Amino acid sequence: MVNTSSNSTPKTSNGKFQNRLSIFAGFFLFLISLALTLSPAARERTWQTDYLWGHWLGLLIWVAVFLLSNKFIHIYLPDSDPFIFPIATFLAGWGILVIWRLAPIFGLRQSIWLLSIGILLIYLVRLPGSLFFLRKYKYIWLIGGLIITALTFILGVNPLGGGPRLWLGCCGLYFQPSEPLKLLLVIYLAAYFADRIPLKLSIVPMLLPTLLVTGLAIAILVFQRDLGTASIIMFLYSIQLFIASEKKRVLIISLVGVGISAFLGYFLFDVVRLRVDAWLNPWLDPSGRSYQIVQSLLAFANGGLFGRGPGGGSPSLVPVAISDFIYSSIAEEFGLVGTLGLLALLGVLLTRGIHITLHAPDRFRRYLAAGLTAYLISQSILIIGGNLRVLPLTGVTLPFVSYGGSSLLTSFIAILLLLIISNQSDSEPFQLPNPLPIQFLSNFLYLGLITISVANGWWSIWRGPDLLTRTDNARRTISDRYVKRGSILSSQNEVITRSEGNSGDFKRVYVYPELSPVTGYTHPIFGQAGLEFSQDDYLRGVQGNNSSLVWWDHLLYGQPPPGLDIRLSINLELQKKADKAMADHKGAVILLNAATGEIQVMVSHPNYDPNKLDEIGFALAMDNNKPLLNRAVQGMYPPGDALRPFLASAGLLENPLKDSQTNLYRALGFYTTPNLRLPAAQASTPTQDLRISPLQMALAVASLSNEGIRPSPRLVMAVKTPQQGWVILPALSDPVPALQPGSITSVIKQFQLSEHPLWEYASSVWDNSDKNNLTWYLAGTKPGWQGTPLALVIVLEENNPALASEIGQSLITNTIQP
Repeated sequence: MVNTSSNSTPKTSNGKFQNRLSIFAGFFLFLISLALTLSPAARERTWQTDYLWGHWLGLLIWVAVFLLSNKFIHIYLPDSDPFIFPIATFLAGWGILVIWRLAPIFGLRQSIWLLSIGILLIYLVRLPGSLFFLRKYKYIWLIGGLIITALTFILGVNPLGGGPRLWLGCCGLYFQPSEPLKLLLVIYLAAYFADRIPLKLSIVPMLLPTLLVTGLAIAILVFQRDLGTASIIMFLYSIQLFIASEKKRVLIISLVGVGISAFLGYFLFDVVRLRVDAWLNPWLDPSGRSYQIVQSLLAFANGGLFGRGPGGGSPSLVPVAISDFIYSSIAEEFGLVGTLGLLALLGVLLTRGIHITLHAPDRFRRYLAAGLTAYLISQSILIIGGNLRVLPLTGVTLPFVSYGGSSLLTSFIAILLLLIISNQSDSEPFQLPNPLPIQFLSNFLYLGLITISVANGWWSIWRGPDLLTRTDNARRTISDRYVKRGSILSSQNEVITRSEGNSGDFKRVYVYPELSPVTGYTHPIFGQAGLEFSQDDYLRGVQGNNSSLVWWDHLLYGQPPPGLDIRLSINLELQKKADKAMADHKGAVILLNAATGEIQVMVSHPNYDPNKLDEIGFALAMDNNKPLLNRAVQGMYPPGDALRPFLASAGLLENPLKDSQTNLYRALGFYTTPNLRLPAAQASTPTQDLRISPLQMALAVASLSNEGIRPSPRLVMAVKTPQQGWVILPALSDPVPALQPGSITSVIKQFQLSEHPLWEYASSVWDNSDKNNLTWYLAGTKPGWQGTPLALVIVLEENNPALASEIGQSLITNTIQP
């Protein structure tokens, strides 16, 4: 037996509790409203903007409804629970402001619904505390609910035009009968079990009548394809039957039934199959059937710990953000702190609901309170779990918060019934012979809230940083429209890529588009590539700026600070000459400083114009010429006879021992992926047929002109920080001794040009994978050259050594004698 003799909260303290919660809720919603008004200024970083005002009407309506309803509750239900009504209205106000932020027209509709519900509550608060009329007419209530729900087969509409016709109404006024059907079923089951339990019937007579009507309700919902509501009803029936019967086998049977239903649903309904597949592996089709859940997880990641601030995120990227995915909308703009606060409110609501259940004055009201609590909390867990990929998405609403007048009305009526039941502090509570079923219910729901809290932290904090780097995360591109992205400059500070425009319409401009395979692009549809991808943190300002500045801008604006410029080692004048010389020939050119590894020229042909991605983006991906491929670092070619200078320098030309060759190739870097702050192809391994990139070959060639030392490659040389100006970025690897200096000179003399201080070697090779001939051209300054040692590699995807030699000699001569 449990002691349930009286309410634990003294009558005189109820008003104090409500007043404190009311003040907190009102202040919090006022701050949200103020932040929403100012959010355009924060996003655009200027006071000269259009501010948002409409949501203040929603807040005004919320204040009026709360104050009037609260007053009447004090009068007619003075001993009711002091927590649940402030929590419910707080959540409703929060939801209305989020809806106003996302879709003002729907925010206005939700506000009108709240006003209507407030007027209804003022009238219904006078209902008799015994709630006998609900118990007496239980069949009428349920049959009426079933009939109205079934009418949707004939008169049903969908306010959005397409999809299931689950609503009744017209002309902008719609009502979803399946929402109150859940409440009516809870009332019916509570009344039925309360009437039958004293008769001490066996489980079968108890089960059959209730199973029949519940099955009918589920059947109607299944035919309507409202599978989320059907799932809620199955859960509510199982819980109320378990509480009434106190038999564990009821839960086991229910669990088996749910499993069978889910199995059959997967094969019978396409919508179930799509949602389950998207739940199990959303990454297989992130832009298709899994788009909603992937964007929802990206919203959690983007919110992080403290969120982007009201009006500062991009939650509208998630479809149905005002309803099914309103929790992810809150996560993006209020962060983990905000969502855990919402879950804490649900936890308090659960605690008070269980408290009311244990202190109910009779069996009917006890079962009713348990069912109402289970309905509000389980539906919350179900939809939040769907947002977080803890559970398959069901499409139900988040009580009090999601858009939907039917859901808001049903949720507040459930709260009103709990208030009426709790307003019995002077009554002798019904003695509960076995509290274990109620304890099981509370523990089960607490476990659900804890589970989604952990999942919330997982996606927001642990997985968040990785998710934000996904190329399908359009939030970065949206941010780039409001925060100026850093420029990409040549070694002489000439602009290669920059952002133009003003806050809100910044546009990326590629001044020298021929370098596109290197610079890449950043685009809302096609994502990012090249340096725009690898140097995104610098270009967006999240790296290189003071951490306090990054934190402050995130807190104040929900955005990073202005991006930082980066300077490359590219000599733009030489780059232009090399691009012109290559013309329409496929291939790549790498020219670098053999001593420092600084890349002065990096050519890949064919290339593309990233300024025209909107028109040509999809065609580029299908182009057989692979213009998106940076052949200089991502093209992998068989070296063939181009290895001759290296084998000769190592004394392996006449006696090519396999182990010795492997060691040589390892020293030359052929088995090492170059690390130069630019996406590069994975290097071959000793067990594979050797294929190397032009950059790998150029670094090896550099060792022939640099006393046998292979330098580390360098492309991104410096970043311009607000505090220190240009900061030199170190190389990402160390130089490596590759060849013996004494053996190089005699070999290079074989390939030296008498009229130029350089050597060259050209060879052709057949590429089995692409079924065509290649031309390798290797060149460099001769040993002992007093100027800057240079290394040059050209790959032509054709058999044309003469052209390669012409391009190479012209380029290296222009470099030596500008």
